[in-house]
Amino acid sequence: MSSWRSLLLRIGDECSEYSSSSDFKDHIETCYGALRRELEHSSTDILPFLLQCAEELPHKIPLYGTLVGLLNLEDEDFVKKIVENTQTSFQDALDSGNCDRIRILMRFLTVLMCSKVLQHASLVVVFETLLSSAATTVDEEKGNPSWQARADFYVTCILSCLPWGGAELVEQVPEEIERVLVGIQAYLSIRRHTSDSGLSFFEDDESGGDLVEKDFLEDLWERIQVLSSNGWKVECVPRPHLSFEAQLVAGKSHEFGPISCPEQPDMPSTTSAVAYGKQKHDAELKYPQRTRRLNIFPASKTEDLQPIDRFVVEEYLLDVLLFFNGCRKECASFMVGLPVPFRYEYLMAETIFSQLLLLPQPPFKPIYYTLVIMDLCKALPGAFPAVVAGAVRALFDKIADLDMECRTRLILWFSHHLSNFQFIWPWEEWAYVLDLPKWAPQRVFVQEVLEREVRLSYWDKIKQSIENAPALEELLPTKGGPNFKYNGEDGREKTEQQYALSAELSNKVKGRQTAREIILWIDENIYPIHGLEITLSVVVQTLLDIGSKSFTHLITVLERYGQVMAKICPDQDKQLMLIAEVSSYWKNNAQMTTIAIDRMMSYRLISNLAIVRWVFSPENVEQFHISDRPWEILRNAVSKTYNRITDLRKEILSLKKDVISAEEAASKVKADLEAAESKLTLVEGEPVLGENPARLKRLKTEAEKAKEEEVSIHDSLEAKEALLARALDENELLFLSLYKNFSNVLMERLPDASRDGTLQALKSIHGDSIAIDLEETSAMEVDDENGKPKKSQSNGSRATNTYNAREKEQWCLSTLGYVKAFSRQYASEIWPHIEKLDVEVFTEEVHPLFRKAVYSGLRRLSNEV
Repeated sequence: MSSWRSLLLRIGDECSEYSSSSDFKDHIETCYGALRRELEHSSTDILPFLLQCAEELPHKIPLYGTLVGLLNLEDEDFVKKIVENTQTSFQDALDSGNCDRIRILMRFLTVLMCSKVLQHASLVVVFETLLSSAATTVDEEKGNPSWQARADFYVTCILSCLPWGGAELVEQVPEEIERVLVGIQAYLSIRRHTSDSGLSFFEDDESGGDLVEKDFLEDLWERIQVLSSNGWKVECVPRPHLSFEAQLVAGKSHEFGPISCPEQPDMPSTTSAVAYGKQKHDAELKYPQRTRRLNIFPASKTEDLQPIDRFVVEEYLLDVLLFFNGCRKECASFMVGLPVPFRYEYLMAETIFSQLLLLPQPPFKPIYYTLVIMDLCKALPGAFPAVVAGAVRALFDKIADLDMECRTRLILWFSHHLSNFQFIWPWEEWAYVLDLPKWAPQRVFVQEVLEREVRLSYWDKIKQSIENAPALEELLPTKGGPNFKYNGEDGREKTEQQYALSAELSNKVKGRQTAREIILWIDENIYPIHGLEITLSVVVQTLLDIGSKSFTHLITVLERYGQVMAKICPDQDKQLMLIAEVSSYWKNNAQMTTIAIDRMMSYRLISNLAIVRWVFSPENVEQFHISDRPWEILRNAVSKTYNRITDLRKEILSLKKDVISAEEAASKVKADLEAAESKLTLVEGEPVLGENPARLKRLKTEAEKAKEEEVSIHDSLEAKEALLARALDENELLFLSLYKNFSNVLMERLPDASRDGTLQALKSIHGDSIAIDLEETSAMEVDDENGKPKKSQSNGSRATNTYNAREKEQWCLSTLGYVKAFSRQYASEIWPHIEKLDVEVFTEEVHPLFRKAVYSGLRRLSNEV
């Protein structure tokens, strides 16, 4: 990498390029000197690289802005090109709805204004253009209020620029910026307050009180007002341009070209609430809220921060997570080196956990956050591990109120995190969960974490890791292998003949007999004599046993002999029996049960509807509140169905592009052929219609091939579209079945529908409580080096607390939580079928708590009936 590139990239970092200096002024002068020398012959390389650095290292934008300001003194034309390129990129981002690029480029423009590169009035015009679009969107008569998400995003972008340039705007154009702020206040008065109940981390906000929590935009507006009253002073935003102010004022301020916001989508053709809800969902998908705050730690840990400081540091952290998602070590390095004059480990932990648990889904795969947390623990060994431990304890204290999807993610993250640190954790602190009922969320959490740890290691290792709390062995999964019915060890008379059949089948498989030969043997020797139940049991159990040595063995067996199972189990009822046999064989191993069922669905041996029926069978329904096993299998089945549809849509989109290319190619070859055929050629002095025969022949061959290719791609497209239509029909049946089953099992167990329809009321149905012992309080004090609370629990001393929910109520709470989670995760696939679901499932007869859970997950307004 050339020196100027390296200097641009590493500006602001303590690194060898800058002799390990941390002074921003020195960095800017050094980098400016290098760029000025290269500007004459490398300007075409410098310009795009500088803009790329500003976009992808946004926490350094004040440094890049000052740098551009100094370059403006040297070469106005070069800087004018920077402004023009930024304008083009900004307009493209607006047109495509690239939220991150819009937000970051607006911050860059604000800093360019501070460095006298951009006219103050030009920035105000950008603000007013976005504000005007936002106000029009939420106008009931002229706009389309269902797209409020976009309007809110535009206003959020304006407000988020002010920590970087509010002081300059108030000083230079006070009336104009005041007009913008008054316009934002007017916008806030006409927009609809955004309820986050469907996306909140905790369920305890449904207390039925009158207090309405501020949404993200209202909260940011309040922080900006506090900032304004404090004279626009922000500690955590560097202002390097002030060190060069005397020089920068001599530069020419450039105009920013006009921009236009994209037209808002038309109002739905029908004014129904469902049509409004569909458009609102689309808008929220395209313009999602970037983060939701997860307040894990007591206020004392961040009490010295000004309100705006929290917002700015969150922006820094989220930007680093965004742009370094493929470079975890670089990500951790930048996160610990932000230009912030105070310690922010607690805020960093809260921000990362808020992204890991973000609903409906995190911006990146959860494994990314696992790796970042791991690297941060290694980068800050004296501070961050204790903070993470404190976060885990605080979340554990509130686990009963944590959203079910968040709970699952926390279990997966925590087990994986511990696997990277030798499974070390002070389990004795949580040994009291054994005194809780088996359905208590804290006990279930510990049980599921231990089960996941066993998957990541082995049983004896995990048993050893809990030696400080040996009683917790009770919560470990059963140690044992497959539960093979026909191993001859049980001595039951009824299995003697079946054992012989199993052994014979095993020998046939080992003898490499084909699936067709085995099907013939079953049809002739087993099915007519023993009937379906024994035939299915012997075949499935034996084939599973042959494939039990490893995942690869299982795949091989299913590939070679899946037809045998398919022949025995052609319909849902028999597939239900097949799943039951798999569950029986792997009853001691939840992971292998899940894998086997998932693979069988991949090979179309069992349908998603059969899996739904099995999950809602009585024996599984009784496990809903005490085990993740049935839910994991159901999640996999719905996800696989969703992924098939997603893949088909991608393939169809690709084929449509191929069709256009093929049509263009065929049209070109045809035109060439017609031109050649119409051309007059002299043959032996006589004019003859047609070109050289050899060339004509070649062109005809090319035209035929091009036409064949076009027809082939058209056929492929039609086939894929037919598959998609079929998959969408199957998807509709899947969600109908899923919600009907949810409704049925909940109606059997939920209290009288006339009761107050809140989860809080459900939790407090019984006044008598189950007494348990707890020591930790929800306001965690994490101070010592191991991250333990000040009140040590290592000696087993406990303070008394209560656990209110009885088993039936906890079952209802857990199941309603999963209803909400499924509705939220697959909202995009559910909305197209909402009319049918309304008619067949979400009728007036359903329990109000069930309907509320579904509506909350879909973020559907409660008056949309």
